[in-house]
Amino acid sequence: MSRYTGSKSKVSRRFGEPIFGREKEIKRSTPPGQHGAKRKRKVSEYGQQLLEKQKAKYIYGMREGQFRIFFERAKAKQGKTGDLLLQMCESRLDNVVYRLGIAPTRAAARQLVTHRHIEVDGKMLNIPSYIVKPGQTVGVREKDRGMVAITSSLEHRPVSGQWLTWDPQTMTGTFVQVPERAEIPENINEQAIVELYSR
Repeated sequence: MSRYTGSKSKVSRRFGEPIFGREKEIKRSTPPGQHGAKRKRKVSEYGQQLLEKQKAKYIYGMREGQFRIFFERAKAKQGKTGDLLLQMCESRLDNVVYRLGIAPTRAAARQLVTHRHIEVDGKMLNIPSYIVKPGQTVGVREKDRGMVAITSSLEHRPVSGQWLTWDPQTMTGTFVQVPERAEIPENINEQAIVELYSR
């Protein structure tokens, strides 16, 4: 399955919330489709679990294969699988770039990473799925610090994670620690995802 490149508004309307960030607010509250306003079917337990998984995948911009690998890794660790899954998603390099305010959306953050504008511990890294570890620094490459897209995003988006610190002088941020579930603001029912994969 390739990465989703369709209408983000339709996806947000399906879930009833701006899952791609506040920059992609929902214009209409009804579900997408010709009969969206009339659609009030009861969703089964399986359907609700599937929706939660799809929502998480859309939010973090991950494919099914990538998301499943993250789940298996979380399952193999000690602790609550759902919490560990979201913590791993939050530790992805593209998500850290987004949380630091360097990019307005996760999709834009992924593009900055793949186009070699981002450094980790002073070294260029172009792997969006790289797991950033506590203590590591993430910043903008020195020759790219004047990019309009980056400076504009930094002006309008403050750091959105208590587990991150930002130095505006060097345009680098530090991943202080892995966030606790209570610190992650995303509206995701991770237990439903665990139950779906455990069927």
